Amino acid sequence: MRPFTPGLQKRFLKFGMPMPRVDAFVQTEMPSPLYGKEEDNAAGSESIRYKARQKDTTHTSSRPQHALLSDMELPLRRTFFPLGFAVEIITNDPDVLEAAHESFGHRRLCRGSAILQVRIGISEGGSSKCPPEPTQREYNHLYSLVADGDNQALLDLRACTSFVWLKKAALNNRLYFRYNFLEKVVYLLLGASAVTDIRAGCISKNGKGILLCGDSGAGKSTLAYACARAGWTYTSDDTCYLINDSKTPRVIGHSHRVRFRPEAKAHFPELENRNITPRMEGKPSIEVQISEIQELSIRTAPEVKVHSIVYLNRYPLSRGKLARLPDGTATLRACQELFSAGEIREKHESILQILSDVPTYELHYRNLHDALWKLELLT
Repeated sequence: MRPFTPGLQKRFLKFGMPMPRVDAFVQTEMPSPLYGKEEDNAAGSESIRYKARQKDTTHTSSRPQHALLSDMELPLRRTFFPLGFAVEIITNDPDVLEAAHESFGHRRLCRGSAILQVRIGISEGGSSKCPPEPTQREYNHLYSLVADGDNQALLDLRACTSFVWLKKAALNNRLYFRYNFLEKVVYLLLGASAVTDIRAGCISKNGKGILLCGDSGAGKSTLAYACARAGWTYTSDDTCYLINDSKTPRVIGHSHRVRFRPEAKAHFPELENRNITPRMEGKPSIEVQISEIQELSIRTAPEVKVHSIVYLNRYPLSRGKLARLPDGTATLRACQELFSAGEIREKHESILQILSDVPTYELHYRNLHDALWKLELLT
């Protein structure tokens, strides 16, 4: 700014212009440069940073950043191995790690060396009621889970980064927290980087893995468990994960547990006294850990090579029929069932092409005995 001098005063008087106030020419602080740093300001900027470091950095309500929870401290961390992949849970609440152990503590085998990180910040206060089921939204590689203003998660599926903000009430409801946030976020990140999920149960015999596919209610979980009770090896009830970098179609499953619809009690007496719990999608189910039914001597395998694919159609009057479907049917249907979008979906559709040459069948059956008899033909 040009200084106010006597010569400048005469020019204003000559042209009849009103004299400006003196403080209009006074600049108390130089503006910061848009690009780079000016040498004259370097010492002053360093002084400001030094003074800021001397101040208390704890959260106060007067700080604009406080409402963002942008610098929440997360001093607790532990690595788990869901589906055999290393995932580090970073948090400020030990109950988060305890819940993660319930969800992922069954697995120790590690595939690969990369480690995904999931950050979960827990805040006190708010309502003591459990939040509603979160709404899911996805745009290309961005994904959000929003239950309400205090309970939500944001994911970047391209960079495989995430942050979960929750109130203590959400964490206190352990099943709600595990199904709607913890497991959901972990499997979304794994699905964007290492595996492609398929709506299918999986069992195997004589080293030959069979995917059991079909619409909701077709009996995937019930038939997979019935096979396991009959001596087959159990891998998954209704969801499998195709390994992205495998040269042959191989899937990983939740071989440590099985989940049933409540009506499965009519088929399996060991379920009679089991409690019904909500599932991730809100459907009632019975969840059983395989380790809790040791008397049945069920064999499990967390990973298996896919030998054939079977789509289930249960009809009351059917007498059992196994019909071959055209090549590529499994890839087409699996692509139609994908929940991913944008570039992540394109990646999954490309990976699912590996199923095109796998023999695929449609199984019509009336009861579990008919289905088991027909599946034996494939092994």
